[in-house]
Amino acid sequence: MSAVDGVSAVDGTAGTGGAIEGDQRVARDGKQHEGASVADGPGGEQRVSDGAAGAAGAAGGAGTVALDVSRVTKDALDDAVVRAVEGAVSSRECGAVVTFRGVVRDVDGGRDVTGLDYEAHPDATEVLRRCCAAVSAETGLRVAAVHRYGVLTIGDVALVASVASGHRAEAFAACSLLVERIKAEVPIWKRQHFTDGDSEWVGL
Repeated sequence: MSAVDGVSAVDGTAGTGGAIEGDQRVARDGKQHEGASVADGPGGEQRVSDGAAGAAGAAGGAGTVALDVSRVTKDALDDAVVRAVEGAVSSRECGAVVTFRGVVRDVDGGRDVTGLDYEAHPDATEVLRRCCAAVSAETGLRVAAVHRYGVLTIGDVALVASVASGHRAEAFAACSLLVERIKAEVPIWKRQHFTDGDSEWVGL
């Protein structure tokens, strides 16, 4: 277990967990989510014009994956990025959008954590997109994800993953599958820093 493990879930108006728990999943039934422009590196910008956006080069509808949005980046994963990821998977026929945020917490295994360093392989974006495409193909649902690398502090978002479907149950299941697939396959390595000055690598 690491400093971004643990789950809190919110379905409609009910919720559990807190910021220190780490991961946050949000399901919004019956609501559409418009995209937003998000910066990706110096001088780079990606836009999702509306909530029906799908994969680059693919028609909208169930089973598409937003490759133009899914990526590994050094940029902060703020609310604009979350809106863009949700907007990339949302469509008129989808009554549920489940969004997972992996958040850096301040404790792991009983040890106080001060922050994390993420190192990413040059092919990390390609692998992340393959994970998204595989989960989309297996579930028939629209999925997208963005993973951050670099130096992160307590409370920073390390991963945003989103899935849209007709109903919430399959969206929650697919989002969990997507997150586990990303954690298992995307070549990103994490170094945890502790308050006693020690550190350790996770995922090597």
